[in-house]
Amino acid sequence: MPDDLWSIREAKADDGSFMTEMLVEAVNWSPEWKRKSRSRVLATHKTAHYIVGWPHDTDLGVVAETDGERIGAAWLRFLSATDPGYGFVAADIPELTLGVATKWRGRGVGRALLRAIADHAQSAGIRQISLSVERKNFAQKLYLSEDYQIIDSTGRDSDTMVKSLVPTHPPALSEI
Repeated sequence: MPDDLWSIREAKADDGSFMTEMLVEAVNWSPEWKRKSRSRVLATHKTAHYIVGWPHDTDLGVVAETDGERIGAAWLRFLSATDPGYGFVAADIPELTLGVATKWRGRGVGRALLRAIADHAQSAGIRQISLSVERKNFAQKLYLSEDYQIIDSTGRDSDTMVKSLVPTHPPALSEI
């Protein structure tokens, strides 16, 4: 699906409420589960700490929108070893959260958001991004196709993945 149907911009402070809705969408990815409410997601620290207080000084985010309607968001947040997230790797590697409105899933919005947040992170000097994804989640295939690598699969149902933002090939002479 062409991405000229939507645009992606940097997330702003007033996007926090929408991003919370996208966190709720991410938590409720499986139609087989009983849906968790916004209040329940925010009452659970292990999920709430991905968005509460948006934006922290080091947070980065992007929002997809079409015709003035926000349809998805991706953001990075640095968490600490004393308050890790599900995909925690190290304090200097931010964790990704990504959510797309249900009616926009499967249309390329998630991929566009992944690429935009990676570009934004790389411009900010971030070298890696981590995340946690349940193995049954269709998004895992998307992450793998965007060069995220599984680095820990010891969880019962989920994997921790990392994307390197540092080029792995030696620079060409014209780049030196």
